[in-house]
Amino acid sequence: MRREVEILNPLCLHPRPAAECGRAVHKFASEITIRKGEEHFSAHSILEVLSANLDCGSRFTIEAIGADAKEALDRLEQLLFEFKEQEKDWQG
Repeated sequence: MRREVEILNPLCLHPRPAAECGRAVHKFASEITIRKGEEHFSAHSILEVLSANLDCGSRFTIEAIGADAKEALDRLEQLLFEFKEQEKDWQG
């Protein structure tokens, strides 16, 4: 199962949200991969997530394979929205 998403927060996917994504991913049994162009990154590794260079406006695909794939994709998409809202609150 795949879902195309976009980074909407101006500060991009920096270490704090990347770590939150990693913690969320580990709650699911599915194998979760970030696909950006021809490159693939394991969503289970904060270092790989950071090396994907997911800047504001970046569009990429999250792929989940496993019994809880839909739930995993839903949660990650929700997190990306939450990061945008959190940064709005911080910026006042």
